[in-house]
Amino acid sequence: PAASGTAPATAATASAADEAAPAAVAVAVGAVNGQGPVPVVSPLVRRLARQHDIDLRRLAGSGPDGLILRADVDGAIRQAEETAATARVAEAPGRTPAAPVSPAAPDAERIPLRGVRGAVADKLSRSRTEIPDATCWVDADATELMAVRAAMNTATGPSAGPKVSVLALLARICTAALARFPELNSTVDTEAREIVRLPGVHLGFAAQTDRGLVVPVVRDAHIRNVESIGAEIARLTELARTGKLSPAQLTGGTFTLNNYGVFGVDGSTPIINHPEAAMLGVGRIMPKPWVHQGELAVRQVVQLSLTFDHRVCDGGTAGGFLRYVADCVEQPAVLLRTL
Repeated sequence: PAASGTAPATAATASAADEAAPAAVAVAVGAVNGQGPVPVVSPLVRRLARQHDIDLRRLAGSGPDGLILRADVDGAIRQAEETAATARVAEAPGRTPAAPVSPAAPDAERIPLRGVRGAVADKLSRSRTEIPDATCWVDADATELMAVRAAMNTATGPSAGPKVSVLALLARICTAALARFPELNSTVDTEAREIVRLPGVHLGFAAQTDRGLVVPVVRDAHIRNVESIGAEIARLTELARTGKLSPAQLTGGTFTLNNYGVFGVDGSTPIINHPEAAMLGVGRIMPKPWVHQGELAVRQVVQLSLTFDHRVCDGGTAGGFLRYVADCVEQPAVLLRTL
């Protein structure tokens, strides 16, 4: 009901649907604390304000001629809740909020960035802060590569050996590509303003563990064959799984291979593993429609993405590296030239 001394609401103005009616409509003027009229139409708005102790006189209406709408009251309620939440945090012992927080923040779970997670956070933040990175990608037909791998793993007799993983084949392709494009096997000395090209390839590979993401390093990958690289990847992966990797096995990489396809995704834009200059990302290998030899066929397709430090090379070099990797994936015989 309207407060004493105010005009009674008509049927048109009593409805919440008339909240935004033009000023020409008869406006019920509600008094607050007996201190004069407030431009408000809807009983819903007045009731909502009373329920949340909102002084309508302090609100600037956003409707025609300063009419106070429900949106104005809702905004005042949110602001009051945020102010109360900030005050609660500020009064907590030993806690000083750096900035206003949402009403739910005091009850939120806080997870310290320590250990592996903290180290990863620091490294990724530094990478994005210091390195002007760019990403290029290409889809490749991996059908022949998968066929070669199957042939290797089904071989019998004296030629038989340990099972070869897709990651080991891609790692060997990377070392061959880096031999052709050494700009990407480098780092930047920011103080000296120099690009430092590194003589050997120490290949890191991303491994997800219960303790978080780690990047073990295969030392001297450039002088290893597929079997040797595969065996070292398997050994380091087991150490990572059991949490037994030493600091030396997690540092000193010059290039990183990231197979995020194991998570069932096709593509990504990898963040460079600082202070390296590039990372190759590999999506899942999936059967997809593909034009092969002029005809539509179902082929095993993979997306390859290269994130590179634009200080060490331009797009032509990065594109050449990625295209060579894709060519080796599509035609593994190309790799034989460098073995």
